[in-house]
Amino acid sequence: MREFEKLNRLTETHGELRPGHGMISGVIALALAILCFLGVLAFHFPEYLTTPQLRKSYDVDLIRQLMYWSMVIAGGIALFNTVFGRARWLAFGAFALIALTLLLGGHKVPVNDFADDTPYIGLDWFILDLLGSALIFVFIEKLFALRRDQPVFRPEWQTDLHHFIVNHMVVGFVLLATNLLVHKLFGWAAKDGVQGWVQGLPFPLAVLLIVLVADLVQYWTHRAYHEVPLLWRLHAVHHSVKSMDWLAGSRQHILELLITRTLVLAPIFVLGFSKEVIDAYIVVVGFQAVFNHANVSVRLGPLRYLIVTPNFHHWHHSQDDEAIDKNYAAHFAFLDHLFGTAVQSERDWPARYGVVGDYVPNGFWRQFKFPFLWNGK
Repeated sequence: MREFEKLNRLTETHGELRPGHGMISGVIALALAILCFLGVLAFHFPEYLTTPQLRKSYDVDLIRQLMYWSMVIAGGIALFNTVFGRARWLAFGAFALIALTLLLGGHKVPVNDFADDTPYIGLDWFILDLLGSALIFVFIEKLFALRRDQPVFRPEWQTDLHHFIVNHMVVGFVLLATNLLVHKLFGWAAKDGVQGWVQGLPFPLAVLLIVLVADLVQYWTHRAYHEVPLLWRLHAVHHSVKSMDWLAGSRQHILELLITRTLVLAPIFVLGFSKEVIDAYIVVVGFQAVFNHANVSVRLGPLRYLIVTPNFHHWHHSQDDEAIDKNYAAHFAFLDHLFGTAVQSERDWPARYGVVGDYVPNGFWRQFKFPFLWNGK
């Protein structure tokens, strides 16, 4: 039981994991074991736990190999730490999850035919995105850190991880709801002639156009979140993060997610961009959404006046006086310069992040309830 108590305390704390005590390797082993356990659940219930849009792209044999070697690596690390007396409680947690994964069939669980139109939660999308984002962006943050003293497990990381989990798990609901709203509200605006012209554009030009159209909508939507008090109740949750890193952008109220995605997808649907162009846009927006919140020292010289960089977006999250209600663009920084909302400062980077007054509570559920309970004082 002591091991479970220590694991529980670990999830409630923050700070640097110091090398030499088995903490770093133990956390890696535990994380791999958790992902393997979630993966075996997805193998057992693919119709309910996997995303239909991703199923068509899977190489199941490759996924089985990844799960197998993840279990081997996690088990090997846990065994090493157990033998040498390093963070054995973390090793115990990893062993327990690996054993449970193997009892459930491990990487050999057969996947039979199943219905493709069942309600689902995006467990596979959560696993892939968490693993990919963590591996890529933690590495980038360590190489090009803006604030080198900021640990991976910085204050309030648990809240942002909870947002990350929920927003990925409900991907099916979000897609269904946004598609329904877009078709119901904006279907009348779709014109065959315009869509034919858009679909006839060269691929690179079409990608630039879809990003520009989406960013124009996002700019004015984002600006409305700041200037309309009722909408600010939702958006204040996103701005309450006090430390910027790859996970910080995940802090977003589910209602804001629905509203923004519906409004951004509307012109994409009306203009009739092809699936290949939309897929390219999803890659761009997915990368920038994470990278521009990351703890990296990137400014890109004169290009920062054209493209949104971490430096540009960090200013948007700042409490500093010159940054309030500025830098709304998500992709093209020139939009803020064009509309007069770009930050003008003699300093390269902001000093403080978060909401002025720090009135948004910490914790996923309290932030979920906040827009409905806040009295505005």
